[in-house]
Amino acid sequence: MWSLLRSGRLGLAAMAILVAGAVQAQQPPAAGVSPRVDAIRKAGTLRVAVLANLPWLTENTSGQGEAWGGPAWTLTKEYARLLGVKVEPVLVSHETKVPVLAANQVDLSITPLAETPDRLKVVDFVIYSTTSVCLFGLEGNPKFAGAKSVDDLNNPEVTVAYFIGGGEEGWVKERFPKAKLRGVTGSGAAPVEEIVAKRADAAPINRIPWVAMQRKVKGLAVLPKENNCQGSTEKAAPVGLAVDKNQGPFLEWLRAVAKNMQATLDKDERAVVDKMQ
Repeated sequence: MWSLLRSGRLGLAAMAILVAGAVQAQQPPAAGVSPRVDAIRKAGTLRVAVLANLPWLTENTSGQGEAWGGPAWTLTKEYARLLGVKVEPVLVSHETKVPVLAANQVDLSITPLAETPDRLKVVDFVIYSTTSVCLFGLEGNPKFAGAKSVDDLNNPEVTVAYFIGGGEEGWVKERFPKAKLRGVTGSGAAPVEEIVAKRADAAPINRIPWVAMQRKVKGLAVLPKENNCQGSTEKAAPVGLAVDKNQGPFLEWLRAVAKNMQATLDKDERAVVDKMQ
């Protein structure tokens, strides 16, 4: 009996330590620890760069309800709540969404960004998701329909199309060295015309645009099949929000809060994807 009581007390003590640690991780840096946090508190606002990028940051232009949504916005509101300030969205473009940090025009760039070596040279990231690639083709094409996995497309009998100069070009050449590769010019989410015209058997597309394309173009199939490719690990890259370099305690706190909220952020992302389907 004593041993059970003792183990129970130890269990409660360990739980208390875990809870205390989680609460402490939520606390923003104290006054004087982070110049950035001190400036945010003094201004009374958390300035954030915004540019819609589904499913992580959505924009509501209906005039009803919140203007922004998605996991990036959920995380931002939690930061503001813990800091005791308001959120001030600052509209940016694809060209300015990173430079605004060094220019001190915002405190965070919450428009979702893929973490890349070049970006890591100028900003730090708070990662809460990933982006990845799917392969799609005609469901009536035996070469694609017969493939059980992405690996099966690395076949001399299969033609894989890609946009020349696109983000997937280098990856396609490395991933499918045995396949026939068809580079084409164009723009958009993927070279769907090559698939529909049967000039190619497969083509890469980001897992998010795939959801809209599947709805728009009938008769397409995708690999990996599981969860409609939303769990793909092909060409996976971390996604998150960005903060200027050398933020020290501020960055550590941002990451700790995001980590504690991961389940909620995952749920928000799934909700947006479900609406897109």
